[in-house]
Order: sequence, then C-alpha cells, then structure tokens
Amino acid sequence: MLIDLQLHSTYSDGYLTPSQLADFLSANNVKIAALTDHNTISGLDEFKLACEKKKIKAIPGVELYVKLGHKKFNLLWYNFDRRDAELHNLLRISQARRRRQIRNALNKLKQRGFQIDESRLLDKFNHYIPLNHLIDQISKIPANKKIIVKKLKTANPSQDKVLIKIFKNKAFARISESYIGLKQILNLKKTIRGQLILNHPGKHERLDRKFIAGVKALGLDGLEILSPHHSIGAVMQLQRLAKEYKLIMTGGSDFHRFEPAPADLNSCYNYFRIDSDYLTDIKKIIG
Repeated sequence: MLIDLQLHSTYSDGYLTPSQLADFLSANNVKIAALTDHNTISGLDEFKLACEKKKIKAIPGVELYVKLGHKKFNLLWYNFDRRDAELHNLLRISQARRRRQIRNALNKLKQRGFQIDESRLLDKFNHYIPLNHLIDQISKIPANKKIIVKKLKTANPSQDKVLIKIFKNKAFARISESYIGLKQILNLKKTIRGQLILNHPGKHERLDRKFIAGVKALGLDGLEILSPHHSIGAVMQLQRLAKEYKLIMTGGSDFHRFEPAPADLNSCYNYFRIDSDYLTDIKKIIG
C-alpha cells in the first residue's frame, strides 16, 4: 500500500495548499498520508477534509525543529491530540520567536541596500515563516534581484544558493530556525500522546548511532527510513538500527513543490514511492 508520511503545504514551506496536496496524492494512488508542516498544525483540518473526499486516510502530523543540548535535529510527530491548548501555545511561541528573528534579519538586509517593507512582507505569513517563500517575495523586486545577482555572480541564482549565500550568511542576515527543547516535547507527549520519529536521519550520510540510541532512551518511537534524502546504503543501515533498537520504520517524500521547467523529473514522485510493506511496525502509526 502506498503511503506518504511527510508532506508540506503553503501553511509552511510547501507550494500546494492542503487541498491541492490531497488531489496530488489521489492522482498518485496514495492511500494514507500525513501533512507535516514546520512548527504549525494550522493546515491539518483542511487536509483531513480534502483527504476524506478522496478516500485517503489523513494522519495528524507536524515537523518540529528540535534541540537537545547543542544538538539540533528534526522530529516528525504523528497522532497527537491536535486540539490540545498547550500544543498550540508551544507552537505559537515558536512562531513568534521566528518572526522576531526574521524581522531583525530583514532590517539587516535593508542596511545592505535591499528594498524591504518588513511589516508588509511578514503580514503575508500567518504561521511558520518559510525562507523559500521569503526569498521568492524579496527577489520579485528588481533592485533586490540586482543585489542578489551581483553577490552570487550568476544571472539566474537558484533558491538554494540565495539561501546559503545571503540568508544563512552571517555577513548578511543569518537566519536560524526556531528550535523547541526535546524535554518540552517529551513532557507534552505524556498528555497528547502520539509517535515521535527522527526525521531523515541519514541525510548527507550523517548517521549517528550514538545519538539515535540516546534519543531512543529518552522516548523516541521511530526512524524515517524511506526518504529521497537517503541513499540505498543509508536505508539499509537505518533498517538495521531500527530493528536493533525496536523502532518504528516510517517513510515520506518530503514533497514541497513541482520543480519548474526545464527539469525532466519535476518531483520525487517521478522516481520515488513509499510502500508500507517495507516498514516494520508502521501500523502503530497508520492503523
């Protein structure tokens, strides 16, 4: 059975609305899916209703930026009580902190010559503020595009290069994510339950066995095994670790958008599928 437990919508850094995502999933014969927007659950109701119309089972989900000591990582959380007031408060605090960080960064960019009305720009985002959409908006202004082109020394700089050279560059306006402490999440999980999954732990071939064992001991429930970020070698290693530590295996496409022409492969769905048959204990999440 085809499933997809990591998808992003316009409520965070995706480019399709939750309803459009449901249409896309239906066209690709996905039967169970989770919307996992960054640090927001505001799109879950729309996604659930849209999936019901397409006879897709929607799993409540969210992707969180998390810290434990000096270690920063991402967690996927499934099947929590999405009506819980404490959860909403935790996410609001995270979103407000990020908004302050980005406002400060935009002011720094203005000092470097960028034309930005920061209040008007930030008003376009009601939840998590995604850097990719922020770059899109800023780059629409010709004067800003001129600065970017000059800095990156290319007529058509990619979004990733703009992100690294300007928005992640300390000399310009370094923007970090809004991280939530793992202990806060684990305390809340006692009340609202669900499953915590370490997100694409094999990305960039950076498997950390000791870290996985440590967060398992603290309360981690599973590992994302199948991901377009993972090589086949990483998948095999993660499967062994999941079995060794008795962790749930999950999979997701991390779908954000269709790639613009002239790309022949316009999304990971052209080459990547997640079959639940390959994922041990996945029924603990999908039922």
